[in-house]
Amino acid sequence: MKILVCISHVPDTTSKINFTENDTKFDTNGVQFVINPNDEFGLTRAMWFKEKQGATVDVVTVGDKSTEPTIRKALAIGADSAIRVDAEPVDGFQVAKELAKVAEDGDYDLIIAGRESIDYNGGMVPGMLAKLIGANFINTCVSLEIEGEKATAVREIDGGKETLTAHLPLVIGGQKGLVEESDLKIPNMRGIMMARKKPLKVVEPVAETPLTKAEKFEKPAPKGEVKLVDADNIDELIDLLHNEAKAI
Repeated sequence: MKILVCISHVPDTTSKINFTENDTKFDTNGVQFVINPNDEFGLTRAMWFKEKQGATVDVVTVGDKSTEPTIRKALAIGADSAIRVDAEPVDGFQVAKELAKVAEDGDYDLIIAGRESIDYNGGMVPGMLAKLIGANFINTCVSLEIEGEKATAVREIDGGKETLTAHLPLVIGGQKGLVEESDLKIPNMRGIMMARKKPLKVVEPVAETPLTKAEKFEKPAPKGEVKLVDADNIDELIDLLHNEAKAI
């Protein structure tokens, strides 16, 4: 089984977010980048298929050379090879088109992507990718088993979970739950050394024109002052909720 894991290069959640050029560009100065957490769950599940079922695992990202430390980390975790599409990711459609070209060229059985990246939270790429390559698609996947050409997956739905079956080729949008957090792999020194020798192929983009453009970024408004109400003063609490917060 050939597996392709899509990796997004995203800011660490502890990073301080700032913008430049009149709030039209994200300021990357001083920002630590990591593997998108939803992708990390998918990568770990792919490693399980490699160890238990002999699958081969490639990873792919769309980005410039600055993304290579992130994708090298995926190699250090255990992926066999990496592909970097040399293009600036602008919107979900453009990224999906670039990933589709890699997926078609590699003839993969299973493509694992995070259900969304934690920077822009678009959540569009996995579904677009599946449509573009004509594969089955399961989103918000929290469990995945493969037996022969058949996949059994569990996904989260409103109020519960749903179990589905599908045939390969398959694209999934994975998330927390796909593996236990305690099973997430941290690269060890041997893995880091081996990653330096693993192939990282840089390919030219198909140069698809993005369909959307970010006009301006804006931070959330600061939180207002907290008003404390005595636990015994129910009348004041109701009055504040009704007349000030207008929550009831």
